[in-house]
Amino acid sequence: MSGIYIHIPYCHKACNYCNFHFSTSLKSIDSMIDALCKELAFKKDYLEGDIIETIYFGGGTPSILNQKQLELLFLSIHESYVVSDNAEITIEANPEDINEALLGSWNNMGINRLSIGIQSFQDHYLQWMNRNHSSGEAINSVYLAQKNGFKNISIDLIYGLPNLSLEQWKEEINTAINLNVTHISTYCLTIEERTALGKLVEKGTVQLISEDEVEKQMLHLMNTLGSVGFEQYEISNFCKPGFESKHNSSYWKHTSYIGIGPGAHSYNKKNRQHNIANNALYIKNIRADNFDLNTTTEELSETDRYNEYILTRIRTKWGINAMELNKLLPTNSDALISTVNTLCANEFLYLQDNFYKLTQKGRLLADEITLKLMV
Repeated sequence: MSGIYIHIPYCHKACNYCNFHFSTSLKSIDSMIDALCKELAFKKDYLEGDIIETIYFGGGTPSILNQKQLELLFLSIHESYVVSDNAEITIEANPEDINEALLGSWNNMGINRLSIGIQSFQDHYLQWMNRNHSSGEAINSVYLAQKNGFKNISIDLIYGLPNLSLEQWKEEINTAINLNVTHISTYCLTIEERTALGKLVEKGTVQLISEDEVEKQMLHLMNTLGSVGFEQYEISNFCKPGFESKHNSSYWKHTSYIGIGPGAHSYNKKNRQHNIANNALYIKNIRADNFDLNTTTEELSETDRYNEYILTRIRTKWGINAMELNKLLPTNSDALISTVNTLCANEFLYLQDNFYKLTQKGRLLADEITLKLMV
């Protein structure tokens, strides 16, 4: 099993919190599609003939693409790779782009999972984040997708927003539940360098809520979604039974994948590659067949493999396999073993069927626990 991730580096507007690689100018979009198709062909041997079980169009905003542009990408995929008949094929979409014609074309192309970037159901927060849709458009986009046959729908929400009260967050969660979606991804607002939000916080213009308030919002999230049948299978991701994101789960399970496009990453269990995060240079290099100028390859050391295993698995419901941990542990690892035992004694971790997993208390401090276990 392997996956393909295709990064579409364009957005209508720049959200004030986002540090992903994208451009708001669409002038180069057709040239970008040509370059993506060429890179797909060039990387066909990276996965060593594995069957493709997941395809993910991320960004940026992939719903910007028109039918012809998406069809060219699908044609290139099928020319160079063997795609499973029941592959999970996801496209990220913004609510303002979703309409019946677009949904029909996605259905016809085999796209069977939508990830809709809602972020909030409150208009003043959407405006503050510089989002391009309203709360009404967000809700209608889900109903429209369901009406047009999409059963596997994920939505994104952000908590920890400035002045967001627990009562407001409860309303957000209740609205999400009432939409009857199958997957909810929730992210705590983080302050990234070189973003509009980062500059506002630096100037003192924006005051963030306290860590205690953020913790209350996360606890309510976990308890409420759990009570209505959602499973927290990864710190930020909740799903109804059978609706885990297969693509994202493959990252956490160390499955091979290729990343296509500027800023995208690839992994084949031997090395990791990452592409240059510059649209113009990416296109220029591929036009000249200078693929090596676009990609940096990093051979993974034993320490790298151990850290990656901890970083990805600790956040999931599957946890850390104790036997695998012993194989990957670097030499002189007595201190790490002691740390694991201390975390268990303090009820941040527990051992179940030979897997170390985070307790609810541990999930609230997942980042700190991860750092303690890495070398």
